[in-house]
Amino acid sequence: MTATLADPAPAPIPVPAKSMRTFLTLSVASAGVVYGDIGTSPLYAFKQSIAHLKRAGGAIPAADIIGVVSLMFWTLMVICTVKYVLVLLRFDNRGEGGTLSLTALVQRAGGRAARAITIIGMLGAGLFFGDAMLTPAISVLSAVEGLKVIQGLDGRIDPFVVPIALAVLVALFMIQRRGTGGVGRWFGPICLVWFATIAVLGLASIVRAPQILMALNPLEGARIFARHPVLSPAVLGSVFLTVTGAEALYADMGHFGRKPIQATWLVLVFPCLTLNYLGQGALTLSNNAAAESPFFLMAPQWFQLPLVILATAATVIASQAVISGAFSLSQQAVQLGLLPRLTLQPTSEEHAGQIYAPQINWILMLGVAALVLGFGSSDALADAYGISVVGAMITSSVLAVVAIHRLNKRPIWQAALIFSPFLVIEGAFLAANLLKVMHGGYVPLGIAGALILIMWTWTRGLARLAKAEESDLTMAEVMAMLAARPPMRARGTAVFLTQHPDKVPVSLMHNLKHNQVLHEQVVLLTVKVVRKPRVADADRVEIKDLGPGFKALSLSFGFMERPNVALGLSLARAKGLKFDIMRTSFFVSRRTLLPRPSVGPGHLQDLLFVFLMRNAQRAADFFQIPPSRVVELGTQVAF
Repeated sequence: MTATLADPAPAPIPVPAKSMRTFLTLSVASAGVVYGDIGTSPLYAFKQSIAHLKRAGGAIPAADIIGVVSLMFWTLMVICTVKYVLVLLRFDNRGEGGTLSLTALVQRAGGRAARAITIIGMLGAGLFFGDAMLTPAISVLSAVEGLKVIQGLDGRIDPFVVPIALAVLVALFMIQRRGTGGVGRWFGPICLVWFATIAVLGLASIVRAPQILMALNPLEGARIFARHPVLSPAVLGSVFLTVTGAEALYADMGHFGRKPIQATWLVLVFPCLTLNYLGQGALTLSNNAAAESPFFLMAPQWFQLPLVILATAATVIASQAVISGAFSLSQQAVQLGLLPRLTLQPTSEEHAGQIYAPQINWILMLGVAALVLGFGSSDALADAYGISVVGAMITSSVLAVVAIHRLNKRPIWQAALIFSPFLVIEGAFLAANLLKVMHGGYVPLGIAGALILIMWTWTRGLARLAKAEESDLTMAEVMAMLAARPPMRARGTAVFLTQHPDKVPVSLMHNLKHNQVLHEQVVLLTVKVVRKPRVADADRVEIKDLGPGFKALSLSFGFMERPNVALGLSLARAKGLKFDIMRTSFFVSRRTLLPRPSVGPGHLQDLLFVFLMRNAQRAADFFQIPPSRVVELGTQVAF
């Protein structure tokens, strides 16, 4: 769903007012869903960044505090404001954003290197899943750790921090099946309260130490590299935590539209984050000991417990946004043929984008729980956090370069020159974050690597399977054979799913071979997923007459849609395809895969593909074919 801000018009005209209400509603909602992750970064980003510069006795020079805040402010400015909000949001695929959406947009534009672009898209998707596991763990842990600063709980609450965080996270994953529509309406208002709170806390600290405003000078940040050439890479790696969640600005564009997301960032999120980081710096200038927990110590003592509760609510919202993004990305990957068919359950009758993917949900829950138990604190998790995020950012920059080249018809060197400042900055952040690999950074890389292996295995296996099942006979040849030796004809319609309507489906040949019968009307059904988010009903159906009793039916769906054969058939009926659903049978192949006997990594990959195929959702369920009309024909395929 997108919304545009209506042009100014003479009052009273109801349409602009309605557009403004829609615009404001979407803007408020985006504060929770889009900016929940980056909005909770103040809980840990400054604390982790300044920790590298502590000297003996915990002293931190004022120049270093100002320099770290300067680096954080300008990182937000360059990466979020300029790259994402002002530049990348303009590269939409029919209103949709995100790495896979941009990949589909670039591929739809044509050109060479399709395989390389697909690999880049896989890399970005894999890194996003690494982020999707780390974000809930570090966010909720950092919020619950705020209990440690409350007077009377310090030292007593420590053994309960991890169990409390686990309980919150498990409860969050358990309610996913119910959908986010019911609680989603509270996301925006709660996050508005959150951003207003962190802004007020920051402003109150700035008033007590206004010299922190020197951090707005970019030279203050640059001087850290001269003062600390050895420590600066570690500082830069932690400063990057400021922009974790920036990919959501682009990935969630289809849910809210470009202009509401831009307005929310410029008017609300960016100013509030800036004030809070300046405030944390100002507090640390006044009291170096506050660097142990600067976010919560900005609050007066009476407000610390309510702040912990508000922070926990905000981090739950941030986690929900990442989980929903993982569901949406999984749907795109399945539709684009990068992942096996997954169970995708809609959770809202009003919003098609709200889905629940149970397999992904339980994988994420187990992964998040393992991270919380394995690392035990937000400080330890921070050492693993960031490397997957910056990797995903670099993939989006590379894809944007290709998009400028192909869509705007610019020479590739000009496109690379336009994005070179972002690539250089992100490359520096990547180099800094590589220092984290041995301290936990291998975790998101391992998660990304596992998902990329699955996507590569699946696409490779599908290509080999299609080649193994490819028939040498064309439909024209088979129809000529049937005309010479007509088989017995059964009443009704037979629908055979096929990827290539000009070739004979394996299920049709097996039906003829074993049952020696053919229905009065045979429909070869091809379900296509096109490289755009959605397809209008008027363009969804294509019918071709192949000869007496044979028709080819093509149904097109976008990569953000769930294929619905039942819907497509109703549209086909309106276009002249005559059939009685109670006399229609859908023939689907049920394959038993026989991998070639061999040894080595290739054989292991074949076994992985067999496992994925066996656990993929049944084609009849995935394509929403009426279950009472499905006939499955078992086949053995050596591939």
